[in-house]
Amino acid sequence: MQIIHDRRALHQIPELDRVLPETFQYLKNALTPLNCQVFSPEEKGLCAFFDFGQKDAIAFRADADALPIFERTGADYASTHPGAMHACGHDGHMAIVLELARRFSEKNTLPHNVLLVFQPAEETTGGAKDICKTGVFEQYHVQAIFGLHLWPGLPKGAVFSRKNELMARSCEVDIDIIGKSAHIAKAAEGIDALAAAVELYRRATAMEEALPARVFRLLKFGKLEGGTARNAIAAHAHMEGSLRAFQDEIFEDLQTDLTHICQEIEGDFGCTVNLHMNSGYPAVMNPEPLYNRVHACLPFRELAEPAMTAEDFSWYQRFLPGMFFFLGLGDTPALHADNFDFDDLILLKGADFFETLAETFL
Repeated sequence: MQIIHDRRALHQIPELDRVLPETFQYLKNALTPLNCQVFSPEEKGLCAFFDFGQKDAIAFRADADALPIFERTGADYASTHPGAMHACGHDGHMAIVLELARRFSEKNTLPHNVLLVFQPAEETTGGAKDICKTGVFEQYHVQAIFGLHLWPGLPKGAVFSRKNELMARSCEVDIDIIGKSAHIAKAAEGIDALAAAVELYRRATAMEEALPARVFRLLKFGKLEGGTARNAIAAHAHMEGSLRAFQDEIFEDLQTDLTHICQEIEGDFGCTVNLHMNSGYPAVMNPEPLYNRVHACLPFRELAEPAMTAEDFSWYQRFLPGMFFFLGLGDTPALHADNFDFDDLILLKGADFFETLAETFL
């Protein structure tokens, strides 16, 4: 079956970030014989346009990059690029959209023209934003874009979504605390960066937990390092964490509150606190009008709560209406695990869902 062949072939050639020569060559070779225009907008990603003579278009997106992970699935189609792996299902996403391309190539008419988008750098710097800036969606009069993500833990082959909040806005949080080292026998002569870090952690956690339960948000730290020896006051401590929320105002309030906590720690401990938060990705928010239009076309299941993970599909939604879905994988290893794998046949469910959407979306 071609969709399974595509997935396994792409799984063997994972590439990182924006440097995807083998991946894009495979996609070009598959798309070029079809009844579509294949092009690369400003050398950012790869697109295929199917012209059905309509006044506007809809788009479907697949992400193409992999992760810097050594694969340990033991599969006979495992990565041939040591240190790189399709551990997030992007090989499956590409296979679904390639299958769509083959199906669209055999159709004489659809309610809209169709633009297929294969993008790099979803896992790193947000390749979606760069594609939006090329103007390709305006050029082809795209009125809506759709994407999906393979999702462990949801019922096998079932499609899920929800209106409004689906995936979180996120940013990485790095904090460096600069104190002054001293022998612990003369602790008063030092400034304890490790103690300051522990108190900063406590206050930040308490601040986040004080928000109402109905507010979806997250501020957690997964790394704390400090000191050089058991009998010396730590001159430096380093913390790494993640901040996530859905509404921009809540996200920005949390950023402001964390900044104030860092300033308080400086005053209370006499240390220097350097806080850095990167720009991250916006939240994936499915607009209610588009959600209702899609729901009127074909059935899918309602997700009870949003996911706190992040996705750069959100950038498309900042430029044009867009809706994102989860395709259940059943009981599989977690995304980003070195043994992540799934039943290839599930991909047909994704291709069928998107084909029906293209046929019925008005």
